[in-house]
Amino acid sequence: MSKIIKVLGTGCPKCKSMTAVVQEVVSENNIDATIEKVEDIMKIMEFNVMSTPALVIDDVVTIKGRIPSKEEVLALLN
Repeated sequence: MSKIIKVLGTGCPKCKSMTAVVQEVVSENNIDATIEKVEDIMKIMEFNVMSTPALVIDDVVTIKGRIPSKEEVLALLN
């Protein structure tokens, strides 16, 4: 089943870094996932996230306010 991954952030350098890490993990491990960038501040607020970047996997906020390691993202996706 395909995972739905959302990277919440307004487009800052940290948000771009998180997006890159997530994309690398998904492609390197052939994970069936859709990656969405959520930059609308009102949509970000719907997740009750006050610090970006944040990572949402299947509508669950898993990481917020920091950039995860590839290993951490892989563990969350498995």
